[in-house]
Amino acid sequence: MATAAPSAASRIAVVTGASSGIGAATARQLAAAGYRVVLTARRKDRIEALAEEITKAGHQATAYALDVTDRAAVDEFATAFKTIGVLVNNAGGALGADPVATGDPADWRQMYETNVIGTLNLTQALLPKLIASGDGTVVVVSSTAGHGTYEGGAGYVAAKHGAHVLAETLRLEIVGRPVRVIEIAPGMVKTDEFALTRFSGDKEKAEKVYQGVAEPLTADDVADTITWAVTRPSHVNVDLLVLRPRAQASNTKVHRDL
Repeated sequence: MATAAPSAASRIAVVTGASSGIGAATARQLAAAGYRVVLTARRKDRIEALAEEITKAGHQATAYALDVTDRAAVDEFATAFKTIGVLVNNAGGALGADPVATGDPADWRQMYETNVIGTLNLTQALLPKLIASGDGTVVVVSSTAGHGTYEGGAGYVAAKHGAHVLAETLRLEIVGRPVRVIEIAPGMVKTDEFALTRFSGDKEKAEKVYQGVAEPLTADDVADTITWAVTRPSHVNVDLLVLRPRAQASNTKVHRDL
């Protein structure tokens, strides 16, 4: 089926966490699909450079520095729009891989604030604008961690379970309104920063996550999936789409050529 072009009323797409990885790739692909993308992240220089890149490619993009955990800033950001068509809640991330017994509560709190409260903040602030468009879409980028547990990941798993439940509950609560709620749950994705951030810049630990895995998912793979789901006809809601590399059968079973 051909990709549906966004209508005039729903052509604005807000992407959080757009400074790198999945967020940046999603912004590029949605822009190429005809959306005017609004790039948000804390790193202003990164999103401004990406907006310039997208504009030079002949598409429309605007950068807006934003911390999704700052509710006052999010509410101010939302005043810039009468309507929007798409919200991609991508900002998130993992910190640490300690067991429950020794996990750092500060890491747990930060992961919850970013992955769950950040998603809540943007969704609450922009939901009226999505409804006003007459054809809105909320995307929650969760993780396979939101659908299964694994040792050393409880803090991130708990946060992503929260993001999953937020999406599932929102879909129930707004049924009948002209807004879809889509959850995309990627498995092993190799980006420049995810594992490096998780292990506080330790490159050796970060590389071990992907060791022996010939082809983990890329940010573009996930962005392509998000763009496909968003551009389905308005009556088609992709409730939940789980994607993993072929080498990953579950969160705990990965084929590695070592």
